[in-house]
Amino acid sequence: MRARELAREFPVIGLDSDAMEAARLMVGRRLPGLIVVDDAMHPVAVLPGSQILRFAVPQYVQDDPALAHVYAERQADRLCERLRGRKVRDLLHQDLKRVPAVDGDATAMEIAALMAAAHSPLVAVVESGGGSDPPMIGAITVVDLLERILPSA
Repeated sequence: MRARELAREFPVIGLDSDAMEAARLMVGRRLPGLIVVDDAMHPVAVLPGSQILRFAVPQYVQDDPALAHVYAERQADRLCERLRGRKVRDLLHQDLKRVPAVDGDATAMEIAALMAAAHSPLVAVVESGGGSDPPMIGAITVVDLLERILPSA
């Protein structure tokens, strides 16, 4: 099976989109991450759900996870309040990397290898022969891929 056969339409979000709305989109569609696009609609980054949590959890708790135990549930319920007024670009690492992308002709092994190497829950699928900035035809999530390669129960 080739990447273009596994690819599905996938929501994208802009760099200057509201961070809270991005999180809601991810949750509403039950996605592991979102593809972030620039003003020209070219994919520029993957925003994984773990990065949203990384932004929401205070740095001192990330540095010493034992401190998480002292947080009351009421405080934990407000963690995502830190997203208010923020843009998607605020949530991304400073070293913004291109979206992991495969050609439409890529095999399942090529897709899996790229996901593993990039530590990414999804990859963009671009059209073959599209030049230096080929158009995105969809995306493949790790669940899509695993569904295809896991042996039957």
